Amino acid sequence: MKKIILSALFVSLNLAAFSQVLPSFQLGAKAGVNLSKFSTENTFDSDNRAGYYLGLWTRIGAAGIHLQPELYLSGKNSTLKDNNTGQLNKVKFTSMDVPVLVGTKIGAAGIGLRLNTGPVISFVLSDDQSLKDAAGSAFSGDFKGQNFAWQFGAGLDVGNIGVDLRYETGLSKIGENGYDDTKLRLFTLGLAYRIF
Repeated sequence: MKKIILSALFVSLNLAAFSQVLPSFQLGAKAGVNLSKFSTENTFDSDNRAGYYLGLWTRIGAAGIHLQPELYLSGKNSTLKDNNTGQLNKVKFTSMDVPVLVGTKIGAAGIGLRLNTGPVISFVLSDDQSLKDAAGSAFSGDFKGQNFAWQFGAGLDVGNIGVDLRYETGLSKIGENGYDDTKLRLFTLGLAYRIF
């Protein structure tokens, strides 16, 4: 009996390890919240404010490494305070974000911890738009500007459900009209569902 149990355990572990080597493709949807903050080099302070994001993700992997391109609409908010005058300016805009992440997954039997990192390009759709209008702008290709950032993150998968926590730091300056030195930083927390 012990030999049968040990043999079954050995075969199961080998199958789990072998499945990490085989190529795989996954597609899913994701939605969540973000906390945006602008970093500036001059006289402005920024407060974190909540926003949203929703979209699609894919994961292509083999040998324990995966490439994870994503596409989602993101509403970003923050408040900038001029330290010289005390004036508060609320900043709100919608962007189409395209992260291309590289990562790894540790785990088996439908439960796994993911670690990933990679660049993000954001296309600004509008500085004051509803979600419906922003989606219309995205599908018509009406992009007003772009900026680059880098994401670092971790996720936990249980079956078809995943939870992601990420930090994004701006690589390019996105400001205009007196905020030329401004870069965006944000945290995101999202819930993902694997369709297949």
